[in-house]
Amino acid sequence: MRRLIALWGILCLLAACAHRVPAPAVELPALRLAPAALGAPLAVQQRLHFEFGKQQRDLDALLEVDAQEVRLAVQALGQSGVRLQWDGRELRQQRAPWLPAAVRGERVLDDLQFALWPVDAVRDALPADWRVEDDGHERRLSQAGTPWLVLTRESPGRLRLRNLAEGYALEIQTVGGAQTP
Repeated sequence: MRRLIALWGILCLLAACAHRVPAPAVELPALRLAPAALGAPLAVQQRLHFEFGKQQRDLDALLEVDAQEVRLAVQALGQSGVRLQWDGRELRQQRAPWLPAAVRGERVLDDLQFALWPVDAVRDALPADWRVEDDGHERRLSQAGTPWLVLTRESPGRLRLRNLAEGYALEIQTVGGAQTP
C-alpha cells in the first residue's frame, strides 16, 4: 500500500512539473511607459493568436489608449480572461480564475507598449545594458547583442511578437477601429 501511495505521489509531482512554465532565459526590462507617450488616442479590436510550445490559443482583445489611461480587455470563447488598466503609475488587473498564472498583466502591458509605443519612448525606458533597434519592418530588444524580444510588422494591421526570453509568440491582427501606430 505504501508503494502505491508513493507511486501516486510521484505521478502527481511529475504532472505538476509538466505544467510549470520554465524560468525565462533572461528577465526583460519593465517599460511602464506613460499612456500619453503613445502620442495619439487609439481604440482597436484585435484578434490574438498565442503560441507557447505546442499550445496555441486564439483570443479577442479590445484596446483603448488615451492620454490618461491604457485599457485592455482580453476574452477567450466569449469569457473575460483579463482586464488591465494602466494610468502611468498603477496597473490594475482583473483575472479570470481559469487564466494560467504565467499570463502576467505586467508582461502583457510591456509587450503592448513595446509593440505600439514610439521607439524613442521605449529606448528612454530601458536600462543602460539594453538596446532597441527599429528599421520600420522589425523592432528588436537586445542585451549584449542578443535579441530577446522581436516585433515584425507583417502587413498593415498585422504584427508578430516573439518573446525569445520566455519562449512564446503572439500574432496581433487589428480587425476594427484605427490601425495600430
